[in-house]
Amino acid sequence: MARTGHQLRVRTAKATADRSGGSSVKVATEKKSGFGDRLRYMFDNSMSSGTPALIAWLTAATLLLIVVFAFILAITGVHQEGDHRGFFPDLFYNLLHALDPGTVGGDTGTWSWKLAMLALTLGGLFIVSALIGVLATGIDSKLADLRRGRSIVLEKDHTVILGWSESIFTIISELTLANESRKDPVVVILADRDKVDMEDELKVKVPDRRGTRIICRSGSPMDLDDLRLSSHDTARSVILLAPDSDDPDSEVIKTLLALTHGGEDGPRIVAEIQDPSNLEAAALVGKGRTTLLDIRETVAKLVVQTSRQSGAAAVYTELFDYSGDEFYFFEDHGIAGSTYAEAQLAFDAASVVGIITDGASKLNPPPDTTITADQTLIVVVEDDSALEGQSRSMTEPALNKLGEATASDTRPTQALVIGWNQRAPIVLRELDRYAPPGSALTVVAAYGEPVVPAFQNLAVTVVKASSTNRAVLEEHVGAGLDQIIVLCYDDDLDVQTADSRTLVTLLHVRDILGRLGSQTPVVSEMIDDRNRVLASVADVDDIVVSGEIVSLLVTQLSEDGRLEAVFKELLGAEGSEIYLRPAEWYVEPGEDVSWSTVVAGAARRSETAIGLKSALLADPGLKFGVVVNPPKSQTYTIGPGDAVVVLAED
Repeated sequence: MARTGHQLRVRTAKATADRSGGSSVKVATEKKSGFGDRLRYMFDNSMSSGTPALIAWLTAATLLLIVVFAFILAITGVHQEGDHRGFFPDLFYNLLHALDPGTVGGDTGTWSWKLAMLALTLGGLFIVSALIGVLATGIDSKLADLRRGRSIVLEKDHTVILGWSESIFTIISELTLANESRKDPVVVILADRDKVDMEDELKVKVPDRRGTRIICRSGSPMDLDDLRLSSHDTARSVILLAPDSDDPDSEVIKTLLALTHGGEDGPRIVAEIQDPSNLEAAALVGKGRTTLLDIRETVAKLVVQTSRQSGAAAVYTELFDYSGDEFYFFEDHGIAGSTYAEAQLAFDAASVVGIITDGASKLNPPPDTTITADQTLIVVVEDDSALEGQSRSMTEPALNKLGEATASDTRPTQALVIGWNQRAPIVLRELDRYAPPGSALTVVAAYGEPVVPAFQNLAVTVVKASSTNRAVLEEHVGAGLDQIIVLCYDDDLDVQTADSRTLVTLLHVRDILGRLGSQTPVVSEMIDDRNRVLASVADVDDIVVSGEIVSLLVTQLSEDGRLEAVFKELLGAEGSEIYLRPAEWYVEPGEDVSWSTVVAGAARRSETAIGLKSALLADPGLKFGVVVNPPKSQTYTIGPGDAVVVLAED
């Protein structure tokens, strides 16, 4: 019955509509749009326009108020006693009463005049109060927008940093040093974080800006609209940090797509890649103007390089940061026609370490290589500004004091790696490249699943055991070891816990070696630079801080893209690398010799001398007495245990 009733009502309504020619349907659906509705709609739209529209309406209300009262005064003839000003003067005085409530206190005349001015003042009081509220709200809204960091940066020739990680503080500190010779340098940071939080952290971690302005903006680097806030297209360079996420490389590649969206033209881009398998995809997106830094490969190679010789980490840090001497490129050198051996002695305060020919760089070329005018010299110097007017060296090397010692034959080595992470396989691969045939290596790890392939020179043994257990360490740490490397468990533990376990392992290892009377070098990998000071208690030979080293390299590459080839050769197994070799190979021990004599001794062996390690040079607070790029005129007394830092093929 209910269904039948419903059908009946529908038919009746339909029949009624049919009889009326459909007019009932039209009436039901027709929208009323009278003049008042349109005015209300226009008013609502104007009010939604924000603070300017509100100020405009209050201005209109003020004008209407003073005009109405001017007409009332003109019609009624009520004026202040003894004063008949006229219509337009009344408009001005009405405006004063509307804006300033105190004006009514000075009114004299009839009560009609006073009551009219009081009413005008009360009306103006409401309008002015509303105006103050609107202005305060508008200012607060603008300040909130500024605090959110959503305005476009109008800068040119600046450095843009996309993303946020712990390494950003080291990068900015290095950029402030690199920018000291620039006029009004600017660094722009765009990250998906609160602008105020970023600025507060930077104030604490990087208090000394050295004249560099740092501008923070909030937004996602992967979003094209947010990316425009940084004005990256007018920047000198862009640094793309690997985010702390589950898949950082995917976010880096997406950001590269956003950066190269406008075409191949644009600033140089330096990007961090965590997984080497993603390098090829990132290179395709980079369109030829992107330098990709493989974090795992770089850190692993540095760990191996520093583990092979004590003091090497101090040399690499000196060359990679901007606080001392680093690599620069000297184009107008004025020594065309000289050989490379002569070029090494040419400048007093700059060390020539290589050449660039037709865009290809070569460290430590053969000594008889002739320098041409179109070649660029690769030099180690304090600052690029020091290259202008670089003084020639007037110190002649004492060739009669050159050393005659030679290297001994290599023998199989015994090494120990404690710990395991994603960089460990690369560490083992690099160790195999440098190890003599028949060498052995033991891996002791509590976390991870070490899978070791067959190597050409190394025989690897894997032991799954706690690396902080004293009994386990005493079993594997012996006096016959040639090198010990302690790696972090940062794949399985958080940063502080991983570094804490590393510190405990270092304490045990150093105590065991001390009891054995062994001088085996110990190299450790740290994640947090703040733990480096704590590690000094364990008397570690060298410490490689992963985040810091990567940050230094990223900063250098962002300043000059030509350094990519230099660093690739410096850290690779092919070409020339850094070695710390006995000083008696180059000059006679016990003699006072100038640094130019040491340079000449290295050139005679087809090597390039760039620094000296001596116990006499050690500062009280430093473990290694390493000096890089000393003046050619500087005199040193070479003693036992001193080493010369050289670039050599092997």
